Amino acid sequence: MSKQQLDECVRASLEAYLRDLDGLEPHGMHDMLIRAVEKPLLELVMVASDNNQSKAAQWLGLNRNTLRKKLLEHQLL
Repeated sequence: MSKQQLDECVRASLEAYLRDLDGLEPHGMHDMLIRAVEKPLLELVMVASDNNQSKAAQWLGLNRNTLRKKLLEHQLL
């Protein structure tokens, strides 16, 4: 999947989310989206890196301590 396809998928999902609100105002969309995307990203990268946090952090462009903090936040440790 290309970056453009991923962008289009996210856009379509957000449009559907707003449509489903049926006129209600959304709240906390940024946090909702980050949490929805971040957890599966971390899960997949950890599996692909054989749970090597240093390697996973490098792939993600994160500091290892930041990765560990995010893994704890998503209860992945």
